[in-house]
Amino acid sequence: MNRKSFLTTSLSLIGISIWPEAQQKKKYSTSILLGKGKPELYNSDIPLLKPVGVAYLEMQKAANKEGIILEIVSAYRSFDRQKSIWNRKYIRNKKKGLSPEENINKIIEYSTLPGTSRHHWGTDVDLIDGSKVREGDVLLTDKFLGQGPYAKMKKWMDKNAANFGFIRPYTADENRKGFYYEPWHYSYAPIATPMLKEYLALNLKTLLSTPDLEGSEYLSSNFLTKYRKENILGIAKELKRF
Repeated sequence: MNRKSFLTTSLSLIGISIWPEAQQKKKYSTSILLGKGKPELYNSDIPLLKPVGVAYLEMQKAANKEGIILEIVSAYRSFDRQKSIWNRKYIRNKKKGLSPEENINKIIEYSTLPGTSRHHWGTDVDLIDGSKVREGDVLLTDKFLGQGPYAKMKKWMDKNAANFGFIRPYTADENRKGFYYEPWHYSYAPIATPMLKEYLALNLKTLLSTPDLEGSEYLSSNFLTKYRKENILGIAKELKRF
């Protein structure tokens, strides 16, 4: 037996691989990571991956005891759905006279490029307190602060959400770059974190090229590099513990 074969055989016997990357299989397909697949969701009312849905219901049950009714505003979102949101905003901003660069930068204050949304994974959810009357746009920061209708829910989530695996990705940390603060958005860390790790290995420049995406010709390599660093990775440190 030659030295290479001997090393391979010996290390394999004790559970160590000298080529771990080559032997490690991807757990999540590219289509699932980009929102183009068909994930197994809990149900139509709780459009989250099944284990995420189970954790959400446990959290909802605990919140109910404090008079808070956790209600999903948005959860799983497909690539096509995200593209329609992007295009609608791009066309609206264009009519207002924004340049392509201004337009894109305005959109990515809160909305993602299709293929880059954490909502594609079925791990992320936007929540409000369903015990309060809905008035206008519910996902506004002021509604979660001070005397806002969802302030009590936010305080409860600040204290308890992590106990159920849910972490807010877009925090109020002034040193964080990327998307604006979203007090309504939570990510199920036990699954979202390994999904992000695999997602970061994708070639976004190639995969995000899609027909009928407004402003796509202005998504340069430099822009995508900055977007990856500041928007995709501009999240709470707890969600980057690979």
